[in-house]
Amino acid sequence: MADEDSVFETTTGPVRVITAASLFDGHDAAINVMRRLIQSSGAEVIHLGHDQSAKAVVDCAVQEDAHAVALTSYQGGHVEYFSYIRELLDEAGCEHVRIFGGGGGTITPPEIRTLHQAGISKIYSPDDGRSMGLMGMIEHLMGQAAEVDLISNERLASLDGPVTPDDMAKVGLLLTLSESADDAAFKASLETCRSSSKDVPVIGFTGTGGAGKSSLLDELMLRIQRDNPGKKVCLLCVDPTRKRTGGALNLKRLRCSMSPTLWSSTSTKSEAVKMHFEQFVNRCAATATSSMLRMKNSPSSLPLPVNLLTVALTVCGKS
Repeated sequence: MADEDSVFETTTGPVRVITAASLFDGHDAAINVMRRLIQSSGAEVIHLGHDQSAKAVVDCAVQEDAHAVALTSYQGGHVEYFSYIRELLDEAGCEHVRIFGGGGGTITPPEIRTLHQAGISKIYSPDDGRSMGLMGMIEHLMGQAAEVDLISNERLASLDGPVTPDDMAKVGLLLTLSESADDAAFKASLETCRSSSKDVPVIGFTGTGGAGKSSLLDELMLRIQRDNPGKKVCLLCVDPTRKRTGGALNLKRLRCSMSPTLWSSTSTKSEAVKMHFEQFVNRCAATATSSMLRMKNSPSSLPLPVNLLTVALTVCGKS
């Protein structure tokens, strides 16, 4: 089992990692083990499952404002796959996102050297497994990801004008600020980036695990997109944090088949959710998203938090 006392913190809180298996690859046993160990080390994990394209992984990393991406690839084509993900992240202005991967013996030593030269942070080989051990690789990944500063001066300087839903990297950054910045700094950034003051409907869904939230929202999103082409919808999905490790797991992207125009899913501690839900929603509203849907797995008695809504309404309009 993982050493559940090993918790890594960043300038914005827990490490946020996207996990997936590569396109045309149905071998998800390895990434399922890794994402559980990454979560037990204190990370917020957004798991996409198997058979994920480079674009799907990058879109998720940008929207979630992730510190890192962890991928497995056992079907070949890994040089092109990993390199293309690096290229897409750089084009999106997310050069800071670290990329980690593995594929057992299918990724040869020369290919590993090529990928490291292409900007991939680390490809773990069978030799690494023997020398570092499973938890040694997890701790190395978490340590490298924790070095990423999501609120660096360079990134904050990019928030210098109105932000629209198409500016996904900036929307993701503002959502991160809604959780980590003080109220004064957050409100100042919000007003600088506001691009809409339209009235926007905000709908909340809550319930215990297995109640059917994901299935309901999946069907709602499919109908909204079918009947209202081009509509911008923000989903704010909150999953509970493990008290012992501080880690969290969000599977909404895996369980819901739709592909919303704007999706930001957050896994946070219950106290943080209470404090920041309004900021999150106001942020999204300020960038002109047409409507918002929000899910959470916390107990139904938990008061709706505040800052999440603020973010959404900044990109969409007033609630």
